[in-house]
Amino acid sequence: MSRCTKKRKLDKSVQDHLYFDSYADVSIHEEMIADSVRTDAYRLGIARNGAAIRGKAVLDVGAGTGVLSVFCAQAGARKVYAVEASSIAEQAAQIVRLNAVADRVEVIRGRLEDVELPEPVDVIVSEWMGYALLHESMLNSVLVARDRWLRPGGLMLPSRAELFVAPVSDLVLEERLRFWGSVKERYGVDMSCMTDFARRCIMNRDIAVSAVAVEDVLSHPARFAELDLHAVTEQELQNVRGTFRCDCFGSASVSALCVWFAVSFPGGGGGGGGDKPLVLSTSPFKAETHWKQAVLYLDEPVEVEQDTRVEGEIRMFPSEESARHLCIHVECAVGGLRQQSKTFSIPDGYPDVQ
Repeated sequence: MSRCTKKRKLDKSVQDHLYFDSYADVSIHEEMIADSVRTDAYRLGIARNGAAIRGKAVLDVGAGTGVLSVFCAQAGARKVYAVEASSIAEQAAQIVRLNAVADRVEVIRGRLEDVELPEPVDVIVSEWMGYALLHESMLNSVLVARDRWLRPGGLMLPSRAELFVAPVSDLVLEERLRFWGSVKERYGVDMSCMTDFARRCIMNRDIAVSAVAVEDVLSHPARFAELDLHAVTEQELQNVRGTFRCDCFGSASVSALCVWFAVSFPGGGGGGGGDKPLVLSTSPFKAETHWKQAVLYLDEPVEVEQDTRVEGEIRMFPSEESARHLCIHVECAVGGLRQQSKTFSIPDGYPDVQ
């Protein structure tokens, strides 16, 4: 896990250039398309809303390789505007032609905020979710598209997002911390003083993106925030917050909080269960996705027993250094004792731009 160091604040144009440039490589698109949970959810979510798409105009925000645009064309869209700011737009145009939908899908290279469409649209589709839902801040562009181009009563795909949290136990972490106490027995040199140092290094302020095993989740999930994509504003995304309360299943050591999200697509009507929303979940209780889960380590593990309460508040907001990068502030009490007040972030990986 990398250490999080303070970076100089990047100009917005530099942030955007670095962000879009990261999508010019094949690897990130391979990872997303290969994520069958993600890709199938969009394919089915679009198909189930075929009645709302058929014969209508659709805007695909951040189209990438254009797979969602092709899905919409296959669902009967009259016109799909596939807007993509990175150079992967060139490959998207080839994919559109290869799938014989070039007469209905128009790939537009440019930032959503800068492009002009010839007409309002009836549907907006976008796969905008980042780690812990809001990393990369692509949702802001989707909201700009909604406010500028979506007809009144138009459809958002997906239309709703939820954020969840639960306490977790990290057995690998515990093994790593115990290791330093075992060195003397192995080699005759006492290195137990390294334990506190190791704890500070590992249980730092980074948002660790990793797959959490079901058996390591210590309570039922608590939903702490919900976003209605038809109504939420850009201003509200600057401070997404909520409270949570979890009761632990049994005796264990809480080492972190685990955050994940779910988005849902309208059911599309038609009865026979067709009105039930289709949910794409990144929960550790569901099949793994490329988003995995966001793990927020406490300063040190805390022992809990059956029904020990873990409660607090979570606040999510953009980093001051780079608005596309997410910070998560946690106020957390375990068993009624104040254990945690900590702000986490995902290291941006950007060089110190001159």
